[in-house]
Amino acid sequence: MMLSDKDFLRYQRQVALPEIAEQGQERLLRSTVLIIGCGGLGNIAALYLAASGVGNLILVDDDVVEDSNLQRQIAYRETDLNKTKVSALAGQIGTLNSSIRVRTIGKRIGEQQLSIEVMLADVVLDCTDNFESRHLINRICFAQSKPLISGAAVGWSGQFAIYDYSVSDKENCPCYQCLVPEEESPNDRNCSTLGVMGPVVGTIGNYQSIAAIQKLALGKFLASTNTLHLFEAKNMVWQTFEINKDKQCPICSGVTE
Repeated sequence: MMLSDKDFLRYQRQVALPEIAEQGQERLLRSTVLIIGCGGLGNIAALYLAASGVGNLILVDDDVVEDSNLQRQIAYRETDLNKTKVSALAGQIGTLNSSIRVRTIGKRIGEQQLSIEVMLADVVLDCTDNFESRHLINRICFAQSKPLISGAAVGWSGQFAIYDYSVSDKENCPCYQCLVPEEESPNDRNCSTLGVMGPVVGTIGNYQSIAAIQKLALGKFLASTNTLHLFEAKNMVWQTFEINKDKQCPICSGVTE
């Protein structure tokens, strides 16, 4: 796909970056990103990916817009209340960049359909708010060798990690299960029970979009993979920790119980 004159003018600030240039922008326009979860993380990530020229977005969420969402899910407006999140977010994307193709799935999807959607995507963004979904997404992305960009936020804290399962030696890479074993995942740590500072969610969603653009435009992540990035908003401090591979992991080490 060659850049049209209109595309060049629209994305010229991005094209001017030597790491991206015209070839990278063309790759973005051909790309497909699957965004699972259209809350605060998905809001920000989707808008920046659309603005950057990612040609195809698939949005998955089964919720509707509520008053309590507006504090941090800034793609939505008061006029969107009671609309499905996927339709409201798709509408905002359409007004931002009408050339982007958006497909919406306004229901909770099971393993079979999720496997199909992951297969169709170049990059997957986990923007969900529960551990059950995160573990399912991780299993499928690993099985299909698809890059997974994971984000989460609660209270004053956020976290971000890249799992590049598209590399040839993915068996040597840790996965989300190595970081948060499914059997140890807490079920009560979410925004509803613990609260969340809105801009923290935006910060993590931005990081997810930057990582996706890197992979799609350059063919690789410039940001470190297999690393947990922790953000503490009270002190405005980032910390990074290496994610160690669990040699007994049932997902990425092939160990069965």
